[in-house]
Amino acid sequence: MTNSNNLVHVTQSSWEKEVINSQLPVFVDFWAEWCGPCRMVGPAVEQLSKILDGKVKIAKVNVDENQEIAVKYNIHSIPSLILFKNGKEIARTVGAAPKEAYQKFIEDSLSK
Repeated sequence: MTNSNNLVHVTQSSWEKEVINSQLPVFVDFWAEWCGPCRMVGPAVEQLSKILDGKVKIAKVNVDENQEIAVKYNIHSIPSLILFKNGKEIARTVGAAPKEAYQKFIEDSLSK
């Protein structure tokens, strides 16, 4: 598991600790190596991890390597990005979007 700033790569074994039990809300990017749109989203997600550092944890889950998590959360299309708060899904968006759109999505979802 590698961490750069506020960005964590989550696996089946670290899911509970990093996402479910996180004190901060967690924005999880479900992606795969072979997914073109996922690769476009990667830099935006990394930038968000710096912008939202201390407010929201940013996590990435490789769906090929962590199929149990993908199945549990009904991930049928990638990139799928889910916002968790207190261990529960509170919002979800599917498809590639610019960093600003994700940032607004996170802020709007958390202000509800």
